[in-house]
Amino acid sequence: SLGAPDRAVSFTVPTGNFGDIFAGYVAKRMGLPIDRLIIATNDNDILSRTLETGAYEMRGVAQTTSPSMDIQISSNFERLLFEAHGRDAAALRGLMAGLKQSGGFSISEKPLSAIRSEFSAGRSTVDETAETIKSVLEADGYLLDPHSAIGVKVARENQSSEAPMVVLATAHPAKFPDAVKAASGVEPQLPAWLSDLMQRKESFTVLHNDLKIVEEYVRRHSRA
Repeated sequence: SLGAPDRAVSFTVPTGNFGDIFAGYVAKRMGLPIDRLIIATNDNDILSRTLETGAYEMRGVAQTTSPSMDIQISSNFERLLFEAHGRDAAALRGLMAGLKQSGGFSISEKPLSAIRSEFSAGRSTVDETAETIKSVLEADGYLLDPHSAIGVKVARENQSSEAPMVVLATAHPAKFPDAVKAASGVEPQLPAWLSDLMQRKESFTVLHNDLKIVEEYVRRHSRA
């Protein structure tokens, strides 16, 4: 219904550590018809700031209603930097050294242009996220979790007539009941197959802090 594979599709991805959206970049390099990849961040917006300014700078972490995105360093972003610098490991080491020593680095024009040619970015504040949860429920009868709501808000700002836009819903609203209820007035319910999750028997094994013991345990319990 989106027209693929004859028509490219854009994706907006709620993003913290850059793993999901980098997988989209890899898929595009492998031939998947993707137009744009849109990075959606919360108030911890190191990625959207980097695309805007070219400066990757750490700041304090703000507590938000989308905690999976409450990050100071986006750990998988260096994978994209490696590609944008022509797989130059020495250049990447220099950037990572700058991050460790001074808390940031600047991306030079050529690799920054390469990144901007594939990615766009936007942010959503806590209040904007709550408003998106409320408005989508009222308009469409769909209850979003805060992370997915950030994606919807940023996607709306980056829509284009050139390609359909898909937002990745990255969590269930019942995982964040307080934030969802505060925004929508609705108490999100666990799926039926998880309704008794908190009453189920918990199984775990305690191992000594010894690498060989852990390796042996994994070998004995791994499926061929």
